[in-house]
Amino acid sequence: MARKAAIIGGGVIGGGWAARFLLNGWDVSVFDPDPEAERKIAEVLANARASLPALSDIPMPAEGSLSFAKDIAKAVEGAEYVQESVSERLDLKHRVFAEIQKASRGVPIGSSTSGFKPSELQEGAADPSSIFVAHPFNPVYLLPLVEIVPSSKSGEQCIGNAKEVLREIGMFPLHIRKEIDAHIADRFLEAVWREALWLVKDGIATTEEIDEAIRMGFGLRWGQMGLFETYRVAGGEAGMKHFMAQFGPALKWPWTKLTDVPDFTEELVDLIAGQSDAQSGNYTIRELERIRDSNLIGFLRALKERNWGAGRVLREHDERRRVAFHDEGRTGEGAPLVMAQMQVLPGWIDYNGHMTESRYLFATSETSDAFLRLIGADLDYVAGGHSYYTAETHIMHLGEARLGDRLTGTLQVLYADEKRMHVFIRILRGEEAVASVEQILLHVDMKAGKTCPAAPEVLGRLLPVAEAHKSLPRPDAAGRHVGQRK
Repeated sequence: MARKAAIIGGGVIGGGWAARFLLNGWDVSVFDPDPEAERKIAEVLANARASLPALSDIPMPAEGSLSFAKDIAKAVEGAEYVQESVSERLDLKHRVFAEIQKASRGVPIGSSTSGFKPSELQEGAADPSSIFVAHPFNPVYLLPLVEIVPSSKSGEQCIGNAKEVLREIGMFPLHIRKEIDAHIADRFLEAVWREALWLVKDGIATTEEIDEAIRMGFGLRWGQMGLFETYRVAGGEAGMKHFMAQFGPALKWPWTKLTDVPDFTEELVDLIAGQSDAQSGNYTIRELERIRDSNLIGFLRALKERNWGAGRVLREHDERRRVAFHDEGRTGEGAPLVMAQMQVLPGWIDYNGHMTESRYLFATSETSDAFLRLIGADLDYVAGGHSYYTAETHIMHLGEARLGDRLTGTLQVLYADEKRMHVFIRILRGEEAVASVEQILLHVDMKAGKTCPAAPEVLGRLLPVAEAHKSLPRPDAAGRHVGQRK
């Protein structure tokens, strides 16, 4: 039976939370009095379905069920975790917490607040120990960071349980030891935001020029190394002490207006909004969200390949789900395994506007590589001197994939023994197969340069899948030779 999470408040952040839980197999109940809540969450969920699976290298769990409750009591009924994401009004949050705790005592209640301290949230609560800050970052369904901020009244076990829940849905709970207004990350953002407002107000830079300075320069460094590690490198071989000695005096220079705030006038709002419209107004918000998500996927996958930064969180989440996949005895009974989610990008198409031939093989490789990681024949296994080599491939082009198409790679094991693997891969656009690929892979001792039995732990994962797939219909295209008539 699926576990249940309750989401109170279904805006951009609440919708992101709902998507994160749903796509990780949880049932989700949402309460939001906004009559447009269902439509808004459906749009966020559509973006999440198109992007989150692309970060995973093993099958996603079956999606949970989404329901909309008429009141808070119904939403939290049976919930193991509650996330509050209502407007940033303390009185409103207090009323919401009171209704939650009237209906369900002891359940962890995380607040998405970006500014309030947990002690402020807990004021007047029936059970303050179960209320804490769980502040995420947009898009919640892709970015792993969630700031966990308890107070002295927070229950240690409650916080521990909440952090474990968040890890299970692929997030990185950063436990902040002392409560402070705006927590950690938003204090940095606020500092940058204030300085940016001054630069625009004083006519030094436009909104677009400021954004270019971030995304063409330090933003790329921060995304993988953060602040202090970036400056450690800047210090050269002498490290952080040299950097501090070299740049410390600059702290006394009048380089910043961080202690001052520009007057928040209608003229300033119009100036910022006008420049922003000129910069990005040719895109809808939903288009910008999809562009953002696609870029984040590429960046996060690059970090994942290197097991660095946020990419390490993705790897660890995959490994937890890989263990659970096998511990639960899931071997793909009843259907081929869904192993890869992809999108046809501009560099994938040829002069005809169709996906080029090499990318069909790339999609196949993404699918088979994901299966190899699933059974434990991953990069660490290769580093130990063993790998599966593709000995033979037969591809059939069945349809045309075009720019922007979403593709799914599925894999069916036709046969496997200690040295060989015979697989059949389908590249699907929706329900339609645009290609099928039949492969023979051989397990190889790389140093000796010849086949050898796979490791017991690999066979322990591979052979049950092969056994389960024996009951599947053999694909009509399996065993065909090139040019064979239908």
